[in-house]
Amino acid sequence: MNQATIGYEYADDSDDPHIGADPTIRAGTIIYDDVAIGDRFSTGHYALVRELTEIGDDVLVGTKAVIDGRTTVGSGVSLQTGVYVPSDTTIGDHVFVGPHAILTNDPYPVREDADLAGPTIEDHASIGANATILPDITLGARSFVAAGSVVVDDVPPETLAIGAPAEHRPLPEEIPRQNEL
Repeated sequence: MNQATIGYEYADDSDDPHIGADPTIRAGTIIYDDVAIGDRFSTGHYALVRELTEIGDDVLVGTKAVIDGRTTVGSGVSLQTGVYVPSDTTIGDHVFVGPHAILTNDPYPVREDADLAGPTIEDHASIGANATILPDITLGARSFVAAGSVVVDDVPPETLAIGAPAEHRPLPEEIPRQNEL
């Protein structure tokens, strides 16, 4: 049976990860050194958390989800199966990211000297399955990205982003303004 790897040493001077109370870390998961994780952390199988990442309390990182290094994830966050979070990303509290959603940080892939800037996802934002968020985008508090959408510009708070490229619409009344994760 595959075991989890806690404290993958990526550099000679790296420090063991700190993981809070009552974690559930499933087989195949890899957590690098220099990671700080809060209480009640949970993963699916084969999740990856890279170095220099901070994660709050009550966070789920789903099966085969990837959090690249230099990332901050708040508390009460749910990253579902297959989510990709690039380096230099900030995710607030009570954020939901649906299955196979992709966040990006490179405006010109395979080019040298690109300035990497991941997205900023503010508190209580939701991202639907298979959505793509382009680099250096801010999703405002309580915003909602529909499944399959491609977000190419900032989304104001309490706004629906839908389509490819995503258009902004008022958030429908039937969508709750707070995530209950």
